[in-house]
Amino acid sequence: MTGPAQPDGAAANGVAGRLGLDGGLAPSVRELALLQQWHSLHSGVQRLTSGLLADVEAENGLTPSSFQALMFLVAAPGQAAPMNQLAQALGFSTAGTTKVVDRLAGAGLVERRPSGSDRRVTYTALTTEGAERVLAASRTLARVLRTRVVEPLGEDLFARIAQAIASLAPATGEC
Repeated sequence: MTGPAQPDGAAANGVAGRLGLDGGLAPSVRELALLQQWHSLHSGVQRLTSGLLADVEAENGLTPSSFQALMFLVAAPGQAAPMNQLAQALGFSTAGTTKVVDRLAGAGLVERRPSGSDRRVTYTALTTEGAERVLAASRTLARVLRTRVVEPLGEDLFARIAQAIASLAPATGEC
């Protein structure tokens, strides 16, 4: 049984007092509710993304990191990008990106090319087989996204949610 509702500035359910956090330092009931909503949104999106990418992997044999790398390359000018740009897009270290590219190159999905203007730069380029695999995997992702997200929410609500979230994201380089 919970205690009586507390004013906005009061600590929720006495937890803050038991932890020695009272005195206005603890989040208010409204703040705790807000944090719980954020946690639900964040963890829900993570679980959903993991499930969608697991479906892509099961049907197309591409791990999430491989799929993300190939998706970046298929949209890149000339379907190629410098390794450092790929690493930044994936959010991986240089070593992590090298491992992903090594696996993709071993499977014949990408190839490494030297830069024509800078000997220090190596490009990762999509092969024809890589393009075919990532396009097939993209169709899988679109299908499972429609089934698991768009159909339950409806196209209009999904579009409004996507637009609302995109409007909150910082512009590239602002983080």
